Amino acid sequence: MFLLSVITVEHVHSSNCTSRRCLSNVLIDKNLLSQPQNDSCTQEVRVPILEYQTLEVYFEKILFDLKTQEWEDPELAWDTSVYKFDEVILPVDKIWTPELLVTNAITSTLKHGSANVLVYSNGTVKDNLIINAEVNCEVNLFNYPFAYDVCPVAVQAWDTDKCGTTLKFGHLILTDNSHGDWQTVDAILQKKRDDRNYIQVELKLKSTNPFLTLMLPSYLIIFVDIVSFALPLRGGGRNAFKVTLVLSFTLFINILNSQLPGDSECSPIIRPHFCICLIFLVVSMLVSMLTTRLSLEGQLVFCCWSKGSAPKITENKEQNEDEETKADISTIQPNGSENSQILRKVAKYLETHKANEAEKERQHKFADMLDKTFFWIYFLGGLGYLVIMTHVPKMPY
Repeated sequence: MFLLSVITVEHVHSSNCTSRRCLSNVLIDKNLLSQPQNDSCTQEVRVPILEYQTLEVYFEKILFDLKTQEWEDPELAWDTSVYKFDEVILPVDKIWTPELLVTNAITSTLKHGSANVLVYSNGTVKDNLIINAEVNCEVNLFNYPFAYDVCPVAVQAWDTDKCGTTLKFGHLILTDNSHGDWQTVDAILQKKRDDRNYIQVELKLKSTNPFLTLMLPSYLIIFVDIVSFALPLRGGGRNAFKVTLVLSFTLFINILNSQLPGDSECSPIIRPHFCICLIFLVVSMLVSMLTTRLSLEGQLVFCCWSKGSAPKITENKEQNEDEETKADISTIQPNGSENSQILRKVAKYLETHKANEAEKERQHKFADMLDKTFFWIYFLGGLGYLVIMTHVPKMPY
């Protein structure tokens, strides 16, 4: 009789417990670990506020998180006349929670924002959910460093043979849209299929840093090469300077080769840009060398045409030797005749020297004219190319 009375007292005491903890224990004891079942075999999960945040962007991958979901489980409801509370806290692992998937993710991790969920008296359950996913979105880098693209993120719940979970999204909020060199311009929620929702993420590369480290140095080298035409054509200083520019730019390209993106569906336009800049520098160097030779030698080809001047020089030398021989074997002339002959030789030498100087001056003027012509062609071509290269990557592709 004593034991029966103790058990009865404890039962009465437990039935009279109406605190939040007692309510929580009652709901936990139901062991509701399976999805709520109804006639339609589906459970609607509402996501009233979807917070999207781009955590990190690689050239082909994007990491993000999203949170907040709620659903109804009628078996978790209670009578507010017995338990005078509108909400109670339950451990998240003691009840059923929906499973969300990012179907186009390479890897994804799902975790709850807290170890507890909030349950209302009508059976509504609220949970904070965070999904970290790595999505292969194949960002188009053709316009790099002015890259812009839209990356779709497919979000759905578990569903098979018309049974499972359906998602109903509310508002999409974009938070903290700037990370590293990439900026999330916008995130738009679209429903392209009945069983799948898409978050269209608009990504844009911050062009300031790549432009200053990649584009601007190439522009400055081309500008310096154009200004180098102010150096004298003769003397070799200009040619040495241009060779230094070519070697420096080649080293610059080799250093950046491993840093440039190149594994997307389109090769970045900045790669052919560097090649074109190198072609500009090499052509400028070669033309400068050829005009320098033309100014000094009067001809460009030195393997065949250079022999044409040899007979003329030999002929002049033989003529001078004949005149000297004739002067040696001639009869002794008066002193006046000797002075006259010396004066003729001096006059002839001066005429020959003057003619050579005039020929060199003519060659130099011709080479200078060609050099100035190429300068203006190079200046207009280089300026036009740099203007086009600055605006083409900004155009949509």
